[in-house]
Amino acid sequence: MLQEHIRAFSAPGKALLAGGYLVLKPEYRSYVVALSARMHALVSQEAAIEKSTTSIKVTVRSIQFNGDEWQYEIDSNSFYTPKEMNGRKNPFIERTLLTIFNYFQPDLSENGDILIEIYSDPGYHSQADTELKTNEIKSFLFHKKTITEIPKTGLGSSAGLVTVLITALVSCFKPSIDVSSSESMELIHNLAQVAHCQAQGKIGSGFDIAAAVYGSITYSRFDPSLIENLPSVIGGDYHSALKNLIDNTNWNVHAERVSLPPRLRLIMGDVNNGSNTTKLVALVNQWYKENYPRSLDIYNAISQANLEFIESLRQLTLLCDKEREEYESLIETLNSKGKVTHPLLEKIISAVSRIRENFRIITKESGADIEPEVQTHLLDAAVKLPGVLTGVVPGAGGYDAICLITTDSCHIADETKNDPTFSKVTWLDLSQQDMGIIEEKANNYLNLR
Repeated sequence: MLQEHIRAFSAPGKALLAGGYLVLKPEYRSYVVALSARMHALVSQEAAIEKSTTSIKVTVRSIQFNGDEWQYEIDSNSFYTPKEMNGRKNPFIERTLLTIFNYFQPDLSENGDILIEIYSDPGYHSQADTELKTNEIKSFLFHKKTITEIPKTGLGSSAGLVTVLITALVSCFKPSIDVSSSESMELIHNLAQVAHCQAQGKIGSGFDIAAAVYGSITYSRFDPSLIENLPSVIGGDYHSALKNLIDNTNWNVHAERVSLPPRLRLIMGDVNNGSNTTKLVALVNQWYKENYPRSLDIYNAISQANLEFIESLRQLTLLCDKEREEYESLIETLNSKGKVTHPLLEKIISAVSRIRENFRIITKESGADIEPEVQTHLLDAAVKLPGVLTGVVPGAGGYDAICLITTDSCHIADETKNDPTFSKVTWLDLSQQDMGIIEEKANNYLNLR
């Protein structure tokens, strides 16, 4: 059977640099950095042929992870509910298919089977026992185990997966899609939020999907009731409710593009100790209720510091545009670890200090290890190094990573290689990305060897 042309898309990982638990509440603003580790999807659809059946087959394949493959039969007479033909489970793929097919409700008798190939950049998973394959344009690590057996690094692989799957499938039923347009990004964002939340079985803050779609952003969330109020799929009104939510509802999401100032970059350190985010969130929520309204005061203090941090980064970019010489001098001060006297740098250092101080209060009082002592020790040592402006425990906190803002000439791996303080830290080969979802050239994935 002839195949239509192949299209390819990729979406970035994320690090929540400022926001922490406040990202769960729509009144607060967070700073999310998109990362260069990307999830990729290549999609092709067989040419439509006359057929009497009301079903098609969708295959999702990941040759990178020991040839993983999921094959779904989707029948319009069964509410487009995907049925995995070999009994395999993957809630993120299943909910993505369910969301897309119920939104578009395509006539499956006029559609050919769909094949989606998934690739994952090295930053998302443990790199132990892997083989590098490359074609000099793209490089991927191939694993000897299935994806569920490979430890993740916490960069948002499920959000990236859902976002590229959604985009790939939208391109089948809406071939005119241009992922650089705001209209297309909003469609992808809304569909991906529904699929991702339903796959997780809870309504998260959505910052990871937003970063996968929009890139590096300041973010405030949607009202969880938007997704909670969707009716059951098994019923006649799910399609109309979903269409109305996706197309005609103002989600009130704030997602404004940002970028780190010139000559500053993000560095992630993997500390190889995972944290249970769900448990941490439950402990913090319990603490918040039991200590209200004092807990509100602490949240507001963190929020004020977050806003100062975000605004100071914006002002640094403006300074670079207007006073390049002054800006270069400021960068050199950081590189030489001279005394920081520039008010914008002082504001950033002060804001992060207050954010960390308040999260340590919550850590102590709630029992949730947001910034545990071992991470405090690492961060305090890191910010004393040449070229390091500041550092935080990203996202929900815990033991799994630290995140630094450094100058572009800071060689953190060299600075720390003989320092026992950092012996358990692996510095990840990542950088900030301005862009979220993008269309790639399908030929760039051929002949990996």
